[in-house]
Amino acid sequence: MQALELQKVLSHGLLSFPITDFNAELEFDQAGYQKRLEWLAPYGATALFAAGGTGEYFSLHGEEYSQIVKTAVDTCAGTGVAILAGCGGPTRTAIAHAQEAERQGAQGLLLLPHYLTEASQDGLIAHVEAVCRSVKIGVVVYNRAACRLSADSLAKLADRCPNLIGFKDGIGDIELMVSIYRKMGDRFSYLGGLPTAEVYAGAYKALGTPVYSSAVFNFVPQLAMDFYHATASGDTATTNRLLDDFFLPYLEIRNRKAGYAVSIVKAGARLVGHGAGPVRPPLTDLTPAEDEMLLALIQKQKNAV
Repeated sequence: MQALELQKVLSHGLLSFPITDFNAELEFDQAGYQKRLEWLAPYGATALFAAGGTGEYFSLHGEEYSQIVKTAVDTCAGTGVAILAGCGGPTRTAIAHAQEAERQGAQGLLLLPHYLTEASQDGLIAHVEAVCRSVKIGVVVYNRAACRLSADSLAKLADRCPNLIGFKDGIGDIELMVSIYRKMGDRFSYLGGLPTAEVYAGAYKALGTPVYSSAVFNFVPQLAMDFYHATASGDTATTNRLLDDFFLPYLEIRNRKAGYAVSIVKAGARLVGHGAGPVRPPLTDLTPAEDEMLLALIQKQKNAV
């Protein structure tokens, strides 16, 4: 898929990032991951991010990355679901993973933040440019944590990197988003990337960013699609109901501990019969009491349908 084709794909629809299946020994469970993708693909997500942040990219090692991307590409071939692979960390690591994802047939990349080290805008530009130049497929840069690109920096990158086709925001700085959108216009596809993006979906749609990635798609995919379609059509009665009855109570559980944005998704998948094993350290799983709270929330939504 050409980079500009991917940009068009990412301009509409719901996106998601599958959790990564691990067995009891915390090794990658390829068969489980394949079954997960087969379950999720028919629900209608436009694209899936393999080995993304919710897929615990930061904990993957050795050949696991290649296996995860290849499994996602092979499983979703012919379904119409585009596969973007996460890549990040140190520049050379990000380049190695980007090139491996391209070799395995990924249609694009989500460039996750580098780790820990603070960097100037010039340093961030050099990092993103190096990754973009290392591949031909389309790249979406994820503004989050230590990677906080300005509108001017993105303009420079847009000139230098034709395959930089998307901007995903995980910061939530409205002033920054407005300045980027006003400066760059339709040069990029714009994606909402805050944790539990449904809570911000209405506001981001008003900012010119109607596309977002859903975490809850991993365990209540139909609810996630219903919320997306309600947001897209301006059905505020439905979005408000789901925010009050599901998403805001969900946030109360998610916000109990740092790292629960991933852990709660894995718990949800297990509770609906599509378990993916435990999270890897340094993340921690939900407590049994929190599992019960989440299960009650899921069951309430099933009963409401």
